Amino acid sequence: MHTHKLCIAPMMEWTDLHYRYLVRLMTKQARLYTEMISCDALAHGDRKRFLAYNTCEHPLALQLGGSDPAAMAQAAYWGAQAGYDEININAGCPSERVQSGRFGVCLMREPGRVAGCIAAMKDKVTIPVTVKCRIGVDHDDSYGFLTEFIGTAQAAGCDTFIIHARKACLRGLNPQQNRKIPALNHARVYQLKNDYPELDIVINGGIQTAAQINSHLKHVDGVMLGRQAYQHPQCLINVDQDIFKENTENLNTLDDITLKYAHYMQQKLKLGVPLKTMAKHILNLYRAVPGARLWRRYLSENIHKKDAGVEVIYQALEQVNRAQA
Repeated sequence: MHTHKLCIAPMMEWTDLHYRYLVRLMTKQARLYTEMISCDALAHGDRKRFLAYNTCEHPLALQLGGSDPAAMAQAAYWGAQAGYDEININAGCPSERVQSGRFGVCLMREPGRVAGCIAAMKDKVTIPVTVKCRIGVDHDDSYGFLTEFIGTAQAAGCDTFIIHARKACLRGLNPQQNRKIPALNHARVYQLKNDYPELDIVINGGIQTAAQINSHLKHVDGVMLGRQAYQHPQCLINVDQDIFKENTENLNTLDDITLKYAHYMQQKLKLGVPLKTMAKHILNLYRAVPGARLWRRYLSENIHKKDAGVEVIYQALEQVNRAQA
């Protein structure tokens, strides 16, 4: 089974350890990624908190943001020591904050620097070091520009690339627009796999259904889901069957997932985690299901209240069940 056959994208403020626990109630096989964590945050911040995860989350990758080889190597070492299965370099994020820190998608214009980071990181860790990037940046969007970046990173020891099939527009588009407006070019990612068959190529961007995932898997090694996996989380319930072809019996229903996640939240509440921090991830859980509006409205109105507990979840679930009766 290919380790990157289906991946859930790193998404800032979304793919924290609580969301990743929720995903594991739906799929045991998909590879999970943390939010991007800067190597400086690990060096100077609460490292234990930044690297925390639930043991059920494996296979799990740590995504790092940075551009200094020594700092990235040290951060990779901490990640490996914490038990992560992969270290991923962010060379695809277009936000201004990332650009000012000289990492993210602007690194595609500095393939030598990325290669230096890869080499330094691989000297420190034995787990895979991978790269997530785009197909281009602004006017640097030729196939030659992409292959120069890929080839330079490959020579430094990287053999897995996750490629968002859109270029990034650093001038004129904000990060949200960069996820939608630049045209998708899945064929370019296919071409890359054809020209570099020895590499593991994972495609990202605009993919929503199991049929689409399986169609892409005819051309590349893996598929990464982003916003679809967060805004329509129930799409993950059947992926172990539909994508990994596992005979998974007794799949969790949405109600099962809600009750198991509520139990998880109860344990975390005892440790001082606010309900809203965890419950925000299930606002969309019943999306497109009868009672979905009642569910979302009830949670939105109550999870932020002081001392809110899991009874809020149970009460919201009762409203859904009544709507479906």
